[in-house]
Amino acid sequence: MPAQSRSTRVRREVRALLTLATPIIIAQLSTTAMGFVDTVMAGRVSPHDLAAVALGNSIWMPVFLLMTGILLATTPKVARRFGAGQEAEIGPLVRQALWLGLSIGCAAAVLLWNAEPVLHWMNVEAELVELSMGYLRGVACGFPFVALYHVLRCFSDALGHTRPSMVIGLLGLLLNIPLNYIFIYGKLGVPAMGGVGCGWATAIVMVAMLVGMLVWVKWAPYYKSCGLFLRFDRPHWPSIRRLLTIGVPIGIAVFAEASIFSVIALLIGSLGASVVAGHQIALNISSMIFMVPYSLGMAVTVRVGQALGRQEPREARFSAGVGIAVALCYACFSCSLVLLFTEEIARIYTPDPAVLAVATSLLIYAALFQFSDSIQVTSAGALRGYQDTRATMLITLFCYWGIGLSMGYSLGLTDIWGEPSGPRGLWQGLIIGLSCAALLLGWRLARSARRVIREARSKGEAKAAMLSAQ
Repeated sequence: MPAQSRSTRVRREVRALLTLATPIIIAQLSTTAMGFVDTVMAGRVSPHDLAAVALGNSIWMPVFLLMTGILLATTPKVARRFGAGQEAEIGPLVRQALWLGLSIGCAAAVLLWNAEPVLHWMNVEAELVELSMGYLRGVACGFPFVALYHVLRCFSDALGHTRPSMVIGLLGLLLNIPLNYIFIYGKLGVPAMGGVGCGWATAIVMVAMLVGMLVWVKWAPYYKSCGLFLRFDRPHWPSIRRLLTIGVPIGIAVFAEASIFSVIALLIGSLGASVVAGHQIALNISSMIFMVPYSLGMAVTVRVGQALGRQEPREARFSAGVGIAVALCYACFSCSLVLLFTEEIARIYTPDPAVLAVATSLLIYAALFQFSDSIQVTSAGALRGYQDTRATMLITLFCYWGIGLSMGYSLGLTDIWGEPSGPRGLWQGLIIGLSCAALLLGWRLARSARRVIREARSKGEAKAAMLSAQ
């Protein structure tokens, strides 16, 4: 291929990818910002309310990621059918995904409503247990609604329409602030609930986001061909089982990555408040930065799935490669930014010298793992497009928990490798685990892409042989 046409092809793919990914990035950052707003507003009530919200977040967020990870199975399945021009099959598929979302959302709500034993296991003070459970039970009431919202969002994203999730995410964030104020301080006849009120405000925002997405999908003309609202379907177990086959490995993989940071926070809890606070600052910055490659991975899922639906496996491989390259370019930018302004970033959170010392040392590691993190999350997104999710789950569990956590524990909290290095050793273990995940997921992606291209070539040769025989 001539250099000019190759560069034109790359530019076209980058433009298409960023058109999809930019609204997803804004939507993801809006969701993350809701937790930030809850924490800040609860912190202005009392330290106990702040701690209760922080504890509640550490419990419901991993459950939320597991749930939404399972529901992400909707995206590649819809994208492939849309690419193949099979719009009539999309409506029945999404209706079954909605049944799945309702079931998982209700199960997650029950789990959070009865999460008190987890807080006792964490040795949380009795006063904080009551406040945290009040917050968690408020959030739990919104889980069935947000599960349905995520199914509709995956449906819309897979069709290439990511703007609704951006607009609704921003509106949800804007709604969250006045609702927090009303429920925290007791306005408009509502009793003052303190930090507990953040949970009920979050639940109302979840309901509002579902209503907004329903209205958008119902009335926007570009969803009509899918026939989502043409009829009512009862749950069909074989269809739901196929969604679970793809979705459960995605959910477990996402949960494994999110929960490892919670485990690290528990492991370093005995090292003092300054260490925990410094770790939390580095983790918060890393989480915000991660939203961009994570969103790119979601967009790559759509691009790969649609290309495979069009029977263009080479285009699917090209889309995956461009997605990884874009994520690496972003990693260069984010890594440089964090390394250049390490102390300034940490000072946004605290003026305390002890906490600053820990945070700045950990932010260096947070900057360095951007490269392997970007590769692994976009590779995982591409593999979702290929509907190759079981291997992704196994690789993620092995690399994060088998390699990353064990290496981090041995480096940070034991003398196997010399003097224990505390939180730095745990973050070094994370870098090792993420790097292994990037290598193995990249290898798996290349293997899956070659296999699909080989199968398409074989089918083409068989078809040609049949035609020539006739």
